[in-house]
Amino acid sequence: MAVWLQAGLWGLLAGGALVVGAAIAWFARVPRQVVASIMAFGAGVLISALAFDLVDEAESTGGLRPTVIGFLGGAAVYVAANVVLARRGARHRKRSEDQQPSESEQQGSGTAIAIGALLDGIPESVVLGLSLLGGHGVGVAVLVAIFISNLPEGLSSAAGMKHSGRSARYVFGVWVGIAVISGIAGLLGVVFLEGAQPATVAVITAVAAGAILAMVADTMIPEAFERTHLYTGLIATIGFMVSFTAERL
Repeated sequence: MAVWLQAGLWGLLAGGALVVGAAIAWFARVPRQVVASIMAFGAGVLISALAFDLVDEAESTGGLRPTVIGFLGGAAVYVAANVVLARRGARHRKRSEDQQPSESEQQGSGTAIAIGALLDGIPESVVLGLSLLGGHGVGVAVLVAIFISNLPEGLSSAAGMKHSGRSARYVFGVWVGIAVISGIAGLLGVVFLEGAQPATVAVITAVAAGAILAMVADTMIPEAFERTHLYTGLIATIGFMVSFTAERL
């Protein structure tokens, strides 16, 4: 199977966790503490994958300076876009209760929430696709980290969308659309960067990794802390160590 097609399918699979999470939230009532705990665990898993699979690999192939610049640049771009979207109603897009505004409360908030969710998902899919360029298959640790983190993201955010009165058509339209676009993002990452210099791939990986870390700090950890409070750090640490151990084994 062509590498670009593999990248698209893996991106679709990882994005599909968002749809699964949204379906669970729509048809079942999951205790908020459970959602928050999974969110904290997923944050720890993602941070581990960033540190040991993405940033470390980027530095090894592209050098320290390009990695630092790319990493900080990715975080800065994400935060800037997030600030703009937050002002339009997407600040609490991953919150599961009544923090999300309805369309009647803030016009255009539905579009902002959808774009914000897309902003969160694209960097993950890009790094997943780029992990195939080394010729060793998909980065399993990165795939597992993204899937585990996407599940509570979809669950929590969809619960908030439902609470704010958004329709099933809107909720599942958003998450199915993001899953498809995630696959396309992974595919395009490979198409455009296959054959590129290792340093170029390293910089793009670092950019995406910086955006992911900013997303974890800005959206996942606050939602987790809201319910798990003082246990957030412990649960995230467990997620980090589980991911690290699995990667080493």
